[in-house]
Amino acid sequence: MAQAKTLTTVELDQVLRYANSRQYPERNRALILTSFYLGLRVAEIALLKLGDVVNEDGSIKNEIRLAGSQTKGGHPRTVYVPEKLKPEFQAYIKTRHVKDCSMPLFHTDNKLGFSPNGLCVWFFHLYRNAGISGASSHSGRRTLITTLANKGIGVRVLAEIAGHRSIAVTQKYIDANPEMMRNAMNLI
Repeated sequence: MAQAKTLTTVELDQVLRYANSRQYPERNRALILTSFYLGLRVAEIALLKLGDVVNEDGSIKNEIRLAGSQTKGGHPRTVYVPEKLKPEFQAYIKTRHVKDCSMPLFHTDNKLGFSPNGLCVWFFHLYRNAGISGASSHSGRRTLITTLANKGIGVRVLAEIAGHRSIAVTQKYIDANPEMMRNAMNLI
């Protein structure tokens, strides 16, 4: 099976424009950017609860603590929320009319939480309808890891961010692209 496509900034913008034109634009943006800015697996996104992301005072948490039951392999981990994702979460949460912290963060059309498989299908249709071929629910994750590698973040840190137990797995996520190779050659 081929690896998920890593998206360029132009392609991500294309996906976001499409998502903004659909029903639930705030949810769509928050879902997509959760994948691209946190690098979570689709099952981890589907299993997020409102209380995982929102403090009691309504502010967005700086860290999301995933329980073992929310992660692949059953190992709890901490995910750090970048500042540029917080306004996206805030905008989305304003559209939710639930206060129960045990409720799923992301809702379906029926206002229920996504199943991991249902969210995988949602991403498939999103990318296909946005005109991006080769992308999947794993594309945000691969794009984040590749982008950070391009910026010089070491593979050990990338493995922690991704929740990988082995750096060999993380290395498979890094897409060698022309920009990376050009930057490498300019170090000479």
